[in-house]
Amino acid sequence: MSGENCLSGLKILDLTQFEAGPSCTEALAWMGADVVKIENPRVGDPGRSSGGKGAHDAFYFLQYNANKRSVAVNLKHPRGLDLVKQMAATADVVIENFAPGAIERLGLGYEVIRAINPAIIYCQVKGFGAGSRFENNLAFDMIAQACGGLMSITGEEGGPPCKPGATIGDTGTGMLMAVSILGAYVRRLRTGQGEHLQVAMQDAILHYIRNAFAYMERSDGKAAPRAGSRTVGGGNPPIGVYPCSGGGPNDYVYIYTSAANPEHWTRLLKVMGREDLIGDARFASPAARTEHRAEVDLIVSEWTLRHDKHTAMHLVGSATIPAGAVLDTRELADDASFAQRGIRQTMQHPEIGDYVMSGWPVRFGGRPPAVKAAPLLGEHGAEVLAEWLRYDAARIAELRDNEVVG
Repeated sequence: MSGENCLSGLKILDLTQFEAGPSCTEALAWMGADVVKIENPRVGDPGRSSGGKGAHDAFYFLQYNANKRSVAVNLKHPRGLDLVKQMAATADVVIENFAPGAIERLGLGYEVIRAINPAIIYCQVKGFGAGSRFENNLAFDMIAQACGGLMSITGEEGGPPCKPGATIGDTGTGMLMAVSILGAYVRRLRTGQGEHLQVAMQDAILHYIRNAFAYMERSDGKAAPRAGSRTVGGGNPPIGVYPCSGGGPNDYVYIYTSAANPEHWTRLLKVMGREDLIGDARFASPAARTEHRAEVDLIVSEWTLRHDKHTAMHLVGSATIPAGAVLDTRELADDASFAQRGIRQTMQHPEIGDYVMSGWPVRFGGRPPAVKAAPLLGEHGAEVLAEWLRYDAARIAELRDNEVVG
């Protein structure tokens, strides 16, 4: 059984753009929800042109809008606004991530939609939370990472703050909202109760750095520091990336020895052929190795530099020690096993052609949900209006003629 029918029948009216909101609704679409994306008839979701080439939708847009349908509606036209309200009346979920106050000024705020559909699950993704002194500020992923504390713990020890490469502020926030929608939907199926869900990107980042707060609290309230590639607080060596042969920008292997498992260090010494150091007082405990961190790192680096990163990972990992080669996007894209396992799939797009992307990584009955094409702007207007509102062809044509829909 695949995951595509888990949420069959769940109707989501999607008023989101860019990434934080779209990543949420895409996850639900992969599991079978009918996600209808409402877009500006002229330009659509701004993500369609984010780094795009020519007239085609940007790869960025394809990444976050697979498996959805698009209806282009002119929300500045009174009839367009009324059309979206009619759709909200039949929907299970409405979700938006407009700038602060924009949805309310538009006339589609929570109170308006709840009056139309008391059982609605109404969802809002913002940069900063209601009640925050930054509540009216705009935010993107990097702003959330800065204000949420993530940058403060990212970067080399003693160096400046650094933005993590992953868009945790955007997609990370979207995943928290997706889980919350599912929880509210399960309750609604049992009780009929609607919900007003709100998540701020800054608040979401706090969720993802809970370990840093734990470090702060066990360090007499001192702010968690940056520790480079090591864990918050530095961990006990060996821990971190060690250079391998090749000299490329990613020719490194990550090796981690846990304080909870002293055998990791002993096993690593045997792998490196340094049995002579077993029992050496300088390295006999996590505390001792921390005190002699530079010596430990030198010993490990001298060994890793004699191997390429894949060999180093194999030798260390085979000895039941956590290890991972630092793989870049090109190496991952070229690894056929991801396609064979369905983790990376080919989107068959009518304009772009075949486009390979990473889909939903959770397997349902052994296989992840299928990736389907991201919609063209307004591609599904007629079929959605016919299905959701029972409009006939003449009525839909009239809306198009009057530029209510694209």
